[in-house]
Amino acid sequence: MEAAMTEGAPRKREKASDIAEIASPADSPEPKKSPARRRRRSRSRSSSGSSAARTPQAPSTDSEEVTEPVASNDGDGSASSGGSRRGRRPPRRRQQRPRPQAVDRVMLVHAEPGGTQIAVLEENKSVEFYVAREEDRSIAGNVYVGRVQNVLPGMEASFVDIGESRNGVLYAGEVGIAGDEGDEVPRIETVLKSGQSILVQVTKDPMRAKGARLTALVSLAGRHLVLVPRAESLGVSRRLPDGERQRLRDIAQEIRPQGHGLIVRTAAEGAGRDDIERDLERLLELWGEIEAKAAKAKAPALVYEEPELELRVIRDLFNREIAKCIVDDAVIESTLRDYVRQTTPDLDHRLELYEGDLPIFEEFRILEQIKKSLDRKVWLPSGGHLVFDRTEAMTVVDVNTGKFVGKTNLEETVFRNNKEALIEVARQLRLRDIGGIIVIDFIDMEDSSNRDEVIKLFRRELDRDRTRTQVFDITPLGLVQMTRKNVSAGIVETFSDACPTCEGRGIVAHDID
Repeated sequence: MEAAMTEGAPRKREKASDIAEIASPADSPEPKKSPARRRRRSRSRSSSGSSAARTPQAPSTDSEEVTEPVASNDGDGSASSGGSRRGRRPPRRRQQRPRPQAVDRVMLVHAEPGGTQIAVLEENKSVEFYVAREEDRSIAGNVYVGRVQNVLPGMEASFVDIGESRNGVLYAGEVGIAGDEGDEVPRIETVLKSGQSILVQVTKDPMRAKGARLTALVSLAGRHLVLVPRAESLGVSRRLPDGERQRLRDIAQEIRPQGHGLIVRTAAEGAGRDDIERDLERLLELWGEIEAKAAKAKAPALVYEEPELELRVIRDLFNREIAKCIVDDAVIESTLRDYVRQTTPDLDHRLELYEGDLPIFEEFRILEQIKKSLDRKVWLPSGGHLVFDRTEAMTVVDVNTGKFVGKTNLEETVFRNNKEALIEVARQLRLRDIGGIIVIDFIDMEDSSNRDEVIKLFRRELDRDRTRTQVFDITPLGLVQMTRKNVSAGIVETFSDACPTCEGRGIVAHDID
């Protein structure tokens, strides 16, 4: 197993499937029921299809966005004070993402002395959970003037001092070196030098021994738009219906400033041209402030900080798919209402101040669901269960029939159990915010049509997930392999610590003398 990347010992380049590094929580007590019933069959059969993956989403500020090329305006700028030219990798056209089935969504905002917690519910079940604390606030999205500490040609990466406790990592593909299409990208050591200043943005929070992941391709998120400075691209969210996408694309084409790219967000659905133009004006003003600060700053220096958690979540998630947002703090409610009235006034009536007798999370049974999400075992409605195990390399999910015995035949029992499992797996990935490589061991199915149906339904469930995922077909061993983008620490890291005795291994080693 590879060690975490440090300045003294570089590791191989990370990908979108970077590993989520946490220890597995201890097993929770189980009800005294009959032993788990697990079905095993020969694994010699071939898979139900090739290993072609679902098309991954285009990299952007939001996972649901897709970037499309537009005519160039010769708007290249400098990526750093060192004078290297800045550009973007050629965008790729993506198929429209299926629009998730409409469900009842509610957002809850809970303020406490140590920070803010936000839960998103679908059909009264918690599916996303966000926590912001003063001592461990996320730096993802922040923009810094960094100083290149050292360049590693063999790793095609460099370490950049951004003023945090650990240096950030900037890979060659994120430097943004411009050139004619098809030209070979210059080697990183010919572009970056030790001591050079460079404007960078954090795309991934530091995790354990790893420093923050950086990019020189800055993007600024607004309510309706994402501004991509010094780019020549135009994108529209794939979550929007075709007619709305075309309307918003036409508006974006007309208002796109020369030398900058735009991405139209899902929250822009139904927004008028005036609202979108005001959002663009705010983003252009913000970019101007960042450039002015960067020109005067001495590296390392913070030149832009993402807003508080509640504003970020409202900006990114509070759209027409959210039935209501309930806030239990009058000050936060007033702040959020001011923002909504400025950006999306037609959603103002969906913002409410909670005045119930019980704490808001108790009223909606959020604490109970969060505690269950820390368990290793998750029970399914019919009596089956899932087991989540975290390793250094990946997360493994085992599907078992447990107490579920079915009624007709074994194949039907297994198929029904797997369908319940895929729904809960998709929900738990979102709730626990599990990232990196994930392997799911569904119970073996002999019928190829059942295997195809399971993978189809699983992908449909994952379409609700804002975080970028990539799912492969069932392997000859009956496993489903997937990746989920890893940006910040998950719920287990937030509410638990590794055991000081076994350091997260889940064992107590015997004395050997």
